[in-house]
Amino acid sequence: MKDTGPLDFSAERVLAKEFLANFADANGEAKYLNILQDVANRRVRAIQIDLEDLFNFKDLDEDFLKRITENTRRYIGIFADAIDELMPEPTEAFVDDDHDILMTQRSDDGPDTVDNPDPRQKMPPEIKRYFEVYIRAPSKGRPFTIREVKASYIGQLVRISGIVTRCSDVKPLMQVAVYTCEDCGFEIYQEVTARVFMPLFECPSQRCRTNQTKGNLILQLRASKFLKFQEAKLQELAEHVPKGHIPRTMTVHLRGELTRKVAPGDVVELSGIFLPIPYTGFRAMRAGLVADTFLEAMSITHFKKKYEEYELRGDEEELIARLAEDGDIYNKLARSLAPEIFGHEDIKKALLLLLVGAPHRKLKDGMKIRGDLHICLMGDPGVAKSQLLKHIINVAPRGVYTTGKGSSGVGLTAAVQKDPVTNEMVLEGGALVLADMGICAIDEFDKMEESDRTAIHEVMEQQTVSIAKAGITTSLNARTAVLAAANPAWGRYDLRRTPAENINLPPALLSRFDLLWLILDRADMDNDLEMARHVVYVHQNRESPALGFTPLESSVLRAYISAARRLSPYVPKDLEEYIASAYSSIRQEEAKSNTPHSYTTVRTLLSILRISAALARLRFSETVAQSDVDEALRLMQMSKFSLYSDDRQKSGLDAISDIYSILRDEAARTNKMDVSYAHALNWISRKGYSEAQLKECLEEYAALNVWQIHPHTFDIRFIDA
Repeated sequence: MKDTGPLDFSAERVLAKEFLANFADANGEAKYLNILQDVANRRVRAIQIDLEDLFNFKDLDEDFLKRITENTRRYIGIFADAIDELMPEPTEAFVDDDHDILMTQRSDDGPDTVDNPDPRQKMPPEIKRYFEVYIRAPSKGRPFTIREVKASYIGQLVRISGIVTRCSDVKPLMQVAVYTCEDCGFEIYQEVTARVFMPLFECPSQRCRTNQTKGNLILQLRASKFLKFQEAKLQELAEHVPKGHIPRTMTVHLRGELTRKVAPGDVVELSGIFLPIPYTGFRAMRAGLVADTFLEAMSITHFKKKYEEYELRGDEEELIARLAEDGDIYNKLARSLAPEIFGHEDIKKALLLLLVGAPHRKLKDGMKIRGDLHICLMGDPGVAKSQLLKHIINVAPRGVYTTGKGSSGVGLTAAVQKDPVTNEMVLEGGALVLADMGICAIDEFDKMEESDRTAIHEVMEQQTVSIAKAGITTSLNARTAVLAAANPAWGRYDLRRTPAENINLPPALLSRFDLLWLILDRADMDNDLEMARHVVYVHQNRESPALGFTPLESSVLRAYISAARRLSPYVPKDLEEYIASAYSSIRQEEAKSNTPHSYTTVRTLLSILRISAALARLRFSETVAQSDVDEALRLMQMSKFSLYSDDRQKSGLDAISDIYSILRDEAARTNKMDVSYAHALNWISRKGYSEAQLKECLEEYAALNVWQIHPHTFDIRFIDA
């Protein structure tokens, strides 16, 4: 590049002004002039200048674009000056605030009327501005990792991806300090550009110097200009850390409208200016000549939006409407979760319902009933429990993954720490607090210390974390769905022992899980062959075998779930009796059994209601249907499916006789001679039988003239002997 001598910044301002005035977007509208009009009408404060727009500008000067990316801090000031010149008059009336009244007063009796005005008395343009300028980096290409940002990037605009580990509170940062002199009454302005500044003590005005009086200056906080300021820590993502290294962190300064945009645990992509900052105060004595670096944020992009913040685009809305009309959407969504993992279809359905959740209920007296589902997967080694957990965390917009041995009770709930900046005792949220309004996956749940596991009890039912430590007594929100994975007591499920001995978790904790899923690894020739083929195929082709439809992407799943979560289904009057009788029959069965498989309490009834509401949400229905309740009961029965087959083998009943007795009992209970095929299939699938076995039973008993079967619908009519 040829040397052109010193840069003329007034010419640069003309270029900036030309771009802002003449740039037209794809629709031919003057994009930036419309934004300036909104700023003049006090609708928005932030003006984002997109470098992609500058790149697409018809009269583009490529050197100008390069100079902006390499010296961004200076060009923010140049663009702000250009905006001052271009700012249109407001077209809407708005109420004057304190700032406007002060500005009117200043302009009336300003120092410009005095001869030889003092430069310190001149009003800086910063104090008049009602807007903030941000220059946004182009989104093309891969963002840098924290390691890749070296000294050569200082002063430049960079894009960095990472995870936010902590955020400070939003504090006011002084931008322009205003003093008044006690003697001469002049207003003195001091621009503050750094985190610290040296206040003025003597009046520098012409009158005080002529009279040789050292006028005392008083800082006027009401007249000064402050900016919202927040500091965050950004940490490298795990996949960007080289072998054997620990993740690096970077300080990020967020100003103005960018504050309160991030929370700890968010995975974000930031564009900003990489700048050095000298240490101040006591740390400066220790640091010597060493300076610190930070990123002054210009724009924030979230990788995963929260469900509430999801704004569906036109094409997404069409896709979701098409999916909702599909009768088989429940199965398709479930099979789209981790398609590389073979089988586990009912478990995937349960995990889908965990993502959807049920609405939270808040009663008039302030009592809350949780809507989040909690699921525990307990099974033999090698049944892909951890892989399912990892996949769910990837799909969920907010998810935290921890392991039992690697987390203490304090790490899960909240720890009291000393804040390095203020030296005060502050609360640092643990995994369950970070996963608020999301999912917390805890692997190796059985290997947790008993004292640490008790920390989860309160979170799972009351959904808060109460703390009384180091003079801090408070209650934090932890509205999280817990997804736990555990091995049975002896590593593998021992069929010679009772389920209670195998599960080995306290009943108080078990009753809090809506579904406890037992996954047993059984030797079965056909199943093992199919599974081995699936695993080998995935290994060779790095994708799942054909499912008969295209699995939905994680982003589509998130969009569908966010649309479903907006509904709040209720249970209609005519289903009350049905749910109550289903619950009481589960209790009766458990009371009769010598070794009950589950621990049924009133919480189980609430679980049935929650799962039914989640199923209604998936159908985009405002009311819970009987089919939803039946599916909820079926999932609860299927969670212990592996055990029922053993019980039947022990009792010596063959499948056909057992199916007959189930149908006979249910028909007698409802006092009906006719049973529909759909109901029969639902009843027997709850007990772990297949449709093929049902058809075999129907044919066999029809031949014995016990019942008649409709030739088309397969409905059953008992012949009363």
